[in-house]
Amino acid sequence: MGNDYYYECPHPVAIPPAKPFIESIKSGIKETLFPDDPFRQFKNQPASRKFILGLQYFVPVLEWGPRYTFEFFKADLIAGITIASLAVPQGISYASLANLPPILGLYSSFVPPLVYAMLGSSKDLAVGTVAVASLLISSMLGKEVNPNENPKLYVQLALTATFFAGVFQAALGFLRLGFIVDFLSHATIVGFMGGAATVVCLQQLKGILGLVRFTHGTDLVSVMRSVFSQAHQWRWESGVLGCCFLFFLILTRYVSKRKPGFFWISAMAPLTSVIVGSVLVYLTHAEQNGVQVIGHLKKGLNPPSVSELAFGSPYLMTAIKTGIITGVIALAEGVAVGRSFAMFKNYHIDGNKEMIAFGMMNIAGSCTSCYLTTGPFSRTAVNFNAGCKTAVSNIVMATAVMITLLFLTPLFHYTPLVVLSSIIIAAMLGLIDYEAAISLWKVDKCDFIVCMSAYIGVVFGSVEIGLVIAVAISLLRMLMSVARPRTFLLGNIPNSMIYRSIDQYPIANNVPGVLILQIDAPVYFANANYLRERISRWIYEEEEKLKSTGGSSLQYVILDLSAVGSIDTSGISMLEEVKKNIDRRDLKLVLANPRSEVIKKLEKSKFMESIGQEWIYLTVGEAVAACNFMLHRSKSSNNPATEKVELDAHDNV
Repeated sequence: MGNDYYYECPHPVAIPPAKPFIESIKSGIKETLFPDDPFRQFKNQPASRKFILGLQYFVPVLEWGPRYTFEFFKADLIAGITIASLAVPQGISYASLANLPPILGLYSSFVPPLVYAMLGSSKDLAVGTVAVASLLISSMLGKEVNPNENPKLYVQLALTATFFAGVFQAALGFLRLGFIVDFLSHATIVGFMGGAATVVCLQQLKGILGLVRFTHGTDLVSVMRSVFSQAHQWRWESGVLGCCFLFFLILTRYVSKRKPGFFWISAMAPLTSVIVGSVLVYLTHAEQNGVQVIGHLKKGLNPPSVSELAFGSPYLMTAIKTGIITGVIALAEGVAVGRSFAMFKNYHIDGNKEMIAFGMMNIAGSCTSCYLTTGPFSRTAVNFNAGCKTAVSNIVMATAVMITLLFLTPLFHYTPLVVLSSIIIAAMLGLIDYEAAISLWKVDKCDFIVCMSAYIGVVFGSVEIGLVIAVAISLLRMLMSVARPRTFLLGNIPNSMIYRSIDQYPIANNVPGVLILQIDAPVYFANANYLRERISRWIYEEEEKLKSTGGSSLQYVILDLSAVGSIDTSGISMLEEVKKNIDRRDLKLVLANPRSEVIKKLEKSKFMESIGQEWIYLTVGEAVAACNFMLHRSKSSNNPATEKVELDAHDNV
């Protein structure tokens, strides 16, 4: 097949003009780190206006505060009081879950919400402690320091971990590296949260059964062994009380779910349980009969804790590791929750600004006796259903917690621990999202495997093992999609110039003498060898098929590059080797629809010169038309390589 015949392409492939290197670097950085173009609002603005816009960007309250109305305040007041009724019992419960003094849970519902109200961009997010982060702190720090034997050091490490979590979160936001959190896929989060919720529920058997000693392990086997090995120490009073409160909490949540207008029933249920439980214990003196209570809670606002940060501790690396892991988990949960509720109200939140807000509130919290906080789903859902309008609802909640700290903490002395365990179990049952797991099975089996790997790893191993397994499988899957991209055999849809995958469209017809392949991913060093071998296999299989069926011999191989957004030097080398392989088989390589980045590199590498620009076409249809034209000429001439024919584009089409 010579080159003296040529097909005049009606739409030649254009080579975009080269950009200066510095401009290309700037463009690449902008696309990677600033996809939302946050600087567009500063264009053509005077310096004073730019300064104000900059302040409003980093402190969003300065942007929406001047427009705040009394109507908004009435709605936020009701929402804030409602979530405060949930924040107080949950704060105490989750602090106990983290093996921290219960008062730290109340401290953590005072300062961080105030900071978030100033810096956060979500109107609905309600800030507070969460069970999963509490469990992680307990699990990771508890391996190094026993909270019962050395409680002061344990608290110091928890505050230090919170500080580093905040630094890490803020750094991700300032450096626009929020995409790192995206490596925690939806399937990973569903499995991890479900596994962590299961572990948390199992650990609450200690409180439900009134056990004094309990395992520090979080896996199912350790917990079950600890529970049943102490069967003789189970307290029936505690068990009955716990089951009654758990039934009440689940019932109220069921009612609120069925009747959204009664959301306040579920929101008030934890505080109601605390009040009723405390009154029962006080009247019956149940603490003298084996029912454990919270005990004394110190009155007063958050004491400063800068001096408590254990930067010189031998366990500093443990605190840093705990901070980074819990920080990532808290970010993933908080940003996902904020975006979910923003979608309901049709507004946008900036993920990087949220990371800065989370980071700053955790840094401030670590300096004021607070441990890790984020935006829990349960509290945010209550805030949303209560009709909040802005982040002022967080300020109202913080004010209510402040009043509690100043005047009401003695009232929690008789609160039974079994009530706190019931509150935690009721909250955790909502995190076991079996419906999402079923949906993953139906939609994507690989995502289901990732989800179940995370769940099983957490439940039967540990929280860290489950997280590592899930992230490893997710990354492996991503690497597999890069290293093993799919290639498709294309065929012609009857009565059209459209070419689509024969697997997807069985009615599509093969073009006699032409093999059309589509590469469905960028071509990099990681997949270049695989693509070379896969293309060779396609050619071999097509030739064998034609031999067995007696069809027209293969003459042309068309590579559709429309899905190849970029290519590196290894990919170009792969194309050169594919061309040599095709030439040895006395075939001709044709390229269709190379993208701008690809065609620029093919031109610079002289591959275009090697293949010939006349064999690069804008569409698969034009490439097939050219091949059919050459096949027709070869049949009508004994030696088509010595003739030259020009065909008008309109006549060809």
